[in-house]
Amino acid sequence: MTETPAFHFWLSHPGAPAPGPGWQPLSDALYWESPARAPDRRHLLAPAPDWADDLQRVARAVFAADRCTSREETFDRWTRHIRLSVPVTAPDAWTRALPHLTALLTTVTGDRWEVEFRPYDANARPRSRPLPFGPEEYAGEVALFSGGLDSLGWAAQRATVRSPRALLLVTFEERNFESLQDYVFEAVSRRRERDLRRLEQSQTVRKPKDATFALERSTRSRGLLYAATAVHAAAAEHVPLVHIPENGQLALNPPLSAARWGACSTRSVHPWTLHHLNRIIETIADRPEQAVRVVNPFAALTKGQVCEAARDAGLPQEALEATLSCGTSPVRQHGRSRLRRLPHCGLCFPCLVRRSGLLHAYGEDRTPYAADPWDPSLDADLAEHWLALRRWLDTPCTVLDLVADVPLPPEVRPAELLAVVESGREELRALVAQAPAVRRSA
Repeated sequence: MTETPAFHFWLSHPGAPAPGPGWQPLSDALYWESPARAPDRRHLLAPAPDWADDLQRVARAVFAADRCTSREETFDRWTRHIRLSVPVTAPDAWTRALPHLTALLTTVTGDRWEVEFRPYDANARPRSRPLPFGPEEYAGEVALFSGGLDSLGWAAQRATVRSPRALLLVTFEERNFESLQDYVFEAVSRRRERDLRRLEQSQTVRKPKDATFALERSTRSRGLLYAATAVHAAAAEHVPLVHIPENGQLALNPPLSAARWGACSTRSVHPWTLHHLNRIIETIADRPEQAVRVVNPFAALTKGQVCEAARDAGLPQEALEATLSCGTSPVRQHGRSRLRRLPHCGLCFPCLVRRSGLLHAYGEDRTPYAADPWDPSLDADLAEHWLALRRWLDTPCTVLDLVADVPLPPEVRPAELLAVVESGREELRALVAQAPAVRRSA
């Protein structure tokens, strides 16, 4: 097997030398679009414990290294070998957690990761002071809020629960789609029965100054960045759970074909990923009572059932149709000039699942898509997901298929997960059945 050369990165901090020659430095400066989104400007009511700062630091370093390592430079144009050095306040604890971190990164990115930890003096950095509020003002719940349909449904449900504690929604800005994210947040805010707080962060990594390489377009590790930021906020305000809402269909994301096994299918909220993330937190937390657990509250629901939950929470249909679901938006894919520049391509698997979910809940989907996969004038390469979906729906799906490329943690029940997938397949079959017959067959 051809060996891919290792890419070396180290997260620098004052007074620390590089681990060796050839190591490329990373820093927080790669992220910023505006100082208001820096970690030390975050609107939290208390400082986070050191272990949560470490988790966020590791996640940010991983994502920056991911973006700065082009898959085009590897032997198969996908699998990379990345070495990363990160300073943490408890290197021994992180070394114990390393097997779980490596398993998580391998699952979500498909790469070979070697991560090493060096001491970080927490006293050497300025600490944010707690704001002048008591613990009773802390958030009662923390959830990721992407502006997608699933996170909108969960936020709408929880915002209507009367509680003296606020619901804290953690948002990562989607370039070009900030107005849509604001629109769906306002839709939740109009239905709220409790205080809402929104924590906005940037996920934009800029190319290092004088760098000659292009940034990697795939962003498989961003799920860790999202989760770590939400955990950091929860740990600061003593919230024991973080909710990452993702329908069970796309959380499992079973590959439509053998070509999509492993990290070729997104695994950010897969049960195996969350299992290892929770093991990392349990290992690095200073005390068991400080640990924050990450859960997916929609793991047992299909996309259509999530749409029904959002509808039943009082959201209008147009709010659901304004959400972001596309995995390959034409606005981001500058080379896809054959598609209209709209937020949703209408062709990728997330778009197809979205179509089936809205059809299930409302009997129609009025989302403007750049293209329809059943359009006879569409090139076959742009309809590849539709054709793969048709073949997959004609093939039985078993528990063995669910564990063929990614294991399941011991605490889950495979039969229950298979039931979610089968229900989702029925929703997708309904989509196929209502589509024009011109491209139904593979």
